[in-house]
Amino acid sequence: MRQIILALLLAAAVPATASAVETRQQGSARLENVPPVPAEVTAAVQRYQMNRAAEFEDWLADGSILIGTRFGATRQLHRVTQPGGARTQLSFGSEPVASALAIPGTDRFVYSRDTGGDEWFQLFLRGVNGPARQITQPGTRNQGTVVSADGHLLVWAEARKGSAGYRILGLDPATDAPARELYRSDGAVTPAAIAPDGGSLIITRSLSNRENQLFSLNLATGEASRIAPKAPPARYESVRYSPNAGKLLVISDRESDTRQLAELDMATGAQRVIAPPPAQGRKWDVEEFALSPDKRTLAYAQNEDGFSRLHLIDFASGAALPAPALPNGVLQALSFSPDGKRLGLGFTNATSAGDVWIWDIADGKLVRWTTSELGELDPATLAEPRLIRFKSFDGESIPAFVYRPKGVAAGVRTPVIIDIHGGPESQSRPVWNYGAQYFADALGATVILPNVRGSDGYGRRYLNLDNAAKREDSVKDIGALLDWVKAQPDLDPAKVAVYGQSYGGYMSLAVMTHYSDRLAGGVARYGISDFATFLNNTESYRRDNRRAEYGDERDPAMQKVFARISPMANIGKITKPMLIMQGANDPRVPQSESDQVVAKLRAQGNETWYVLFADEGHGFLKKPNNDLRREVETLFLQKLFAQP
Repeated sequence: MRQIILALLLAAAVPATASAVETRQQGSARLENVPPVPAEVTAAVQRYQMNRAAEFEDWLADGSILIGTRFGATRQLHRVTQPGGARTQLSFGSEPVASALAIPGTDRFVYSRDTGGDEWFQLFLRGVNGPARQITQPGTRNQGTVVSADGHLLVWAEARKGSAGYRILGLDPATDAPARELYRSDGAVTPAAIAPDGGSLIITRSLSNRENQLFSLNLATGEASRIAPKAPPARYESVRYSPNAGKLLVISDRESDTRQLAELDMATGAQRVIAPPPAQGRKWDVEEFALSPDKRTLAYAQNEDGFSRLHLIDFASGAALPAPALPNGVLQALSFSPDGKRLGLGFTNATSAGDVWIWDIADGKLVRWTTSELGELDPATLAEPRLIRFKSFDGESIPAFVYRPKGVAAGVRTPVIIDIHGGPESQSRPVWNYGAQYFADALGATVILPNVRGSDGYGRRYLNLDNAAKREDSVKDIGALLDWVKAQPDLDPAKVAVYGQSYGGYMSLAVMTHYSDRLAGGVARYGISDFATFLNNTESYRRDNRRAEYGDERDPAMQKVFARISPMANIGKITKPMLIMQGANDPRVPQSESDQVVAKLRAQGNETWYVLFADEGHGFLKKPNNDLRREVETLFLQKLFAQP
């Protein structure tokens, strides 16, 4: 397959200058300077694009489960009633379902979806049978749903276009009464948990992706009071009421480099660490937890260098309990059944697209409820990622996952694709990554996924190493990775491409401005090209959050930094071909960010391919679009690697 694709691409001629832009339409996509896709490439892509996953959403009251999976072009909700049982489709539509939450004690649930990837999510309420009812107003963004234990109060956060303000809304899902306003804020707030007696609600106010604050909202009076106002700045996640009166269970990095599971006293602000136990050490983050309905069993997962490790303990004593032994991979969901007898697990790894497993607490058996298809792929032929670390310019140790194609002899040099995650507060982990697997197989490339400074999962210190004026230090991490690549006997330093989406798209552009002479080319999907224009044009509901990470464009000192480091200010340093991709409905990184970089690249004579999807936003979620995106990437990267 690699030889066929190479021969086809060597025969293709692509205009390289702004005066010779060739445009064609394919489905919803406008393609500029992209050659026709050969049938052989389409067939190769489909082998990897036909896989599907089963993602755990929630338990229904009868012990069946809700999962998200794709049987057509988009992800929809399905119900599974027993291990290996049929996936009965519950949601129908051309747009993908983003998430779902069950209403306790009923067969009803609420789910969210947007339109064309615009992220203006609407909420819909329905049962296992019957029609869905939209419960939110068009033109609003609705997320963060929580529901009371008795199922009679459903709460969520609403944002509106052109405003940084949020509202907390609620309704009784058992009635047809419209939603009522519970709270109004001038900044980003999200409901976290409803008190067992239904009289109050915990809400979080987000200051950045690294810091938020907790408030208790009295639902009778509408008054919100700050919890632990004298505590040092911290990040609070997965907030729930503790079985112990007046206390909350939280995952927090308060007074710690890593995130711990703790019990927080609402009155005094005092915090008691529950997990990890002191003897275990505190090197890794707790990433999720679940407490059984009888409040006796606590399950929590730790993110250990990207891999999930599951633990079960007795909540009262802290004593360790038997837990399922999971292979290397990543937990995507953790939830006890309504009767507390089973623990639902969503799990994926490098050779499994993702499935739901159920752990029986009493008999200690782990049962697979779904078996998702890898299409025509043989798991035995897939690459297993290898975790490496390399030293950066200042001695910082940078982790990365390396996918080397199977069947390539030791010492044989392969091309390299450096795939940088978005966020930047995100983390590349050993999940099912069919893109990396595809590039390793079809292109014969070694794919490297680095977690540069600023990545999550390695502690607060590491997370903050790229803030504001330190932004380009993460770009220098890629320079150090290029040094590492050059030193490897089985990697070709003359055939390295940089690749990324969202913030990773910025990183791709920035790396191209710094190291164009060491790269064959780059791919940037909906990447930030100028921090000032990005912050001016990103949606109002998220602007303050992003200023806290990147810096405030209104500050004269940061204006100077942005003028120096933004890719648009350094485009002249890019001398190699680039592929730019964008969704027209992207509310995070608007189309203008890609348009302006394409125009400037072409104006200076760079070979520039551009793909714009009219019905996508921040990410390409519809299968036909994602297929085309992968086909175009194949043509572009193979052409780069075919150069002498």
